[in-house]
Amino acid sequence: MARLNIGVSTLFCLGEPFSSLCQRLQSITVQNVELVDEGWHSLNDERLRKLKKIGQSQNLIFTLHAPFANINIAASSREMRTFAVRRLQKSIVFAQKLGCHTMVFHPGLKTGINSFYPGLGWKQNIESTRLLLKLSEEFGVRIAIENCPSKYRFLVSSVEEFSHFFDELGYDLGLVLDVGHSNIDGTTYSLIKRFGEKIVHVHAHDNDGKRDLHMGVGYGTINWRKFAKSIKGSGFDGVVVVESYRNIDESVSKLQELFA
Repeated sequence: MARLNIGVSTLFCLGEPFSSLCQRLQSITVQNVELVDEGWHSLNDERLRKLKKIGQSQNLIFTLHAPFANINIAASSREMRTFAVRRLQKSIVFAQKLGCHTMVFHPGLKTGINSFYPGLGWKQNIESTRLLLKLSEEFGVRIAIENCPSKYRFLVSSVEEFSHFFDELGYDLGLVLDVGHSNIDGTTYSLIKRFGEKIVHVHAHDNDGKRDLHMGVGYGTINWRKFAKSIKGSGFDGVVVVESYRNIDESVSKLQELFA
């Protein structure tokens, strides 16, 4: 079986200035890098030019994580939902310009007024995703939805919800398996079993099984050897991205050993 590629998410340095991110990219030890279009690292045309130049000089392969803070593609307010969708559409354009092979985004969220409008949030989540897919097809960028912990009120978290979502969507949308998130929900292996052919990307970080701590690989409760065997057995051939806040190099080394 071919060795899977290991990458790193720039989430670990999101609290640093964009200039610091650029410096880090010039000394990074892996080829695959997931840029986070969020916070101090939000993209614009000038930053795209800098990143493209660094990427070419360092022979980096980029993926892009769309914004997630204050973003809800299932918002009941038309204005807020329009803003969220347009911001993610902007990320699709950025991804195309950077030559990213995948853009990751989060499902919509439940809000305090969802109970007054049964089914509306689900409908908005579907319609917003369809809009993103149409633009992604136009720009030739593959987009994929990430599993997020149910305790944080995401509309799509469980295996049953994802099954219903994919069936109703009417498009072939990829799944990003976030192992830290699925560890909290206890859904790691049921997601792999049910959607193995849809998994196009993996986020790797650890936790205590209760909180989304983004710990280094091997610092929490996840059985990484079992996970590696399961995901390789599913036929997955994408990139496993370290999405920890710290212990980045150590996490990369552990995954490289497991996926060798």
